[in-house]
Amino acid sequence: MQNLKTGLVLEGGAMRGLFTAGVIDVLMEHGVAFDGMIGVSAGAAFGCNYKSNQPGRVVRYLTKYVSDPRYGGLRCWLRTGDLFNAQFCYHEIPDKLDPFDAETFRQSPMAFYVVCTDVRTGRPVYKKCDVMDETGVEWVRASASMPLAARVVEVEGYKLLDGGLADSIPLRCLENQGYGRNVVILTQPEGFVKKKNRMLPAVRAALRQYPKVAETLARRHTVYNETRAYIAMRQREGAVYAVYPDAPLEIGHYERDPERLRAVYQRGRAAGAQHLEAICAFLERPAAERI
Repeated sequence: MQNLKTGLVLEGGAMRGLFTAGVIDVLMEHGVAFDGMIGVSAGAAFGCNYKSNQPGRVVRYLTKYVSDPRYGGLRCWLRTGDLFNAQFCYHEIPDKLDPFDAETFRQSPMAFYVVCTDVRTGRPVYKKCDVMDETGVEWVRASASMPLAARVVEVEGYKLLDGGLADSIPLRCLENQGYGRNVVILTQPEGFVKKKNRMLPAVRAALRQYPKVAETLARRHTVYNETRAYIAMRQREGAVYAVYPDAPLEIGHYERDPERLRAVYQRGRAAGAQHLEAICAFLERPAAERI
């Protein structure tokens, strides 16, 4: 078979991303390597740990700090406009409390992309992050900044929000760059159909100065469902290996119960173990010994 670049695509989904964290931890522990990866929202915030080779870090810091008042909450939202405390989540934790390995991230040959939504155009922005410095962190934060729950993030001349608004599952982005064999990790089960967002009127009012992003949100469910159909087609063609939860992940966007977070993470680990051998065969790369 032709030697194609291999990619990893990580859907978002807020705390459903613990499922993704479980899957990718198993892949990391078995030395499964990719040429590039792209993450959206929680897929970016959690997925960057793949490039820094830190299995277990996501579930460790979330279960330890998600109930901490410093992590965020209604008081933080009323005071700053951000439900999650940006300083604590994106600086205090990765810099001091549970250090992110920025040097390993920098040295890793795997390309890492995040997806954000440009609120002025309503279109996706794909950013390649070679280093996780302050600018890189801001791109990841922007990718995970959901409307109503976060302020618009300004970085490198852009005004950005959650990448999932414009491109929830950015498989085509990697394909267009020559990644021909891609593993896609989804946080909704096979057969899931997204419905129109009930919060659209509130988002439209909150972002009235950015009408294009409201238009993007209004058609998001249609674009999402078309993308899921495209993934299924590419899977039948042998170009994609998709990993889905076996049933809906019963967890809220802002879940603060550590046990519920661990339960979703363990479901991801179980899926990772179940699919490990098939993923390695798909990538034509042997799994290393468990570390």
